[in-house]
Order: sequence, then C-alpha cells, then structure tokens
Amino acid sequence: MAQRNTAVTDQADCPLPEVLRLIGDKWCIQILVELGEGPRRFTQLERAIDGISRRMLTLNLRNLERNGLVSRTVHPDAPPSVEYAITPLAEDIRDPLETLANWARHAAPALIAARQTYDARLGAER
Repeated sequence: MAQRNTAVTDQADCPLPEVLRLIGDKWCIQILVELGEGPRRFTQLERAIDGISRRMLTLNLRNLERNGLVSRTVHPDAPPSVEYAITPLAEDIRDPLETLANWARHAAPALIAARQTYDARLGAER
C-alpha cells in the first residue's frame, strides 16, 4: 500500500488547496475582479456579475470578508448603504486574477471549439 507523504500535504506546509478552495469558487474570482475596479455596493455587484443570485453573492461576500479579502463598510445614511472593497491582502492577487479573467475571455471561443470537436469525435466513435 502506498504511503502518503503528509509533510507535503499538511496544510501548514502547503496552503495551496485551502487558497484554491477559497478563491477558486465559481463566483469569488468574479467578485474580486469586480471589486478590483473599486468599491461597490451590493446591487452594483449583483448587476455586474451575470447569473449570480442574491444569496450566492451574500454567502461569497461573507466568506471573502471572513478570510480578510473583502472589507464591508456600512455608511449611516438614510437608508443605510453598504459598500464592499478589496483589502490589501486581495490587492496582492489582483493582477493574477485579472490576467486569469482576461485569458478566460480570450480563450472562451477556443475552449468551446475544442469541446465541440471532442464531443463530435466521441460521438463518432460510439
């Protein structure tokens, strides 16, 4: 039976899985990229991120805030308004996330074409 090298997979030694679970979520990168453009109110984020539900936006914002990537500021206006912004910690990963988002926009047609070619080839083999 193969032995697992726990020294390599220990979270203290290798935090990558934890970080990928946090920012690799379907919505988190989009939220962080949008907030990288500047502070946003909840409804601005909701409108900017296509397909996200209010509940998913709320859950993801709370999770990002809990992990120190997003700050939440309540302005005591009438009615009160809430503004979200990225923190200095999230600012450190802003460039790589924007690069990933740009690559995704650029590569989307090629990814779709590759998927269609693969599916067609798989269908022909059956």
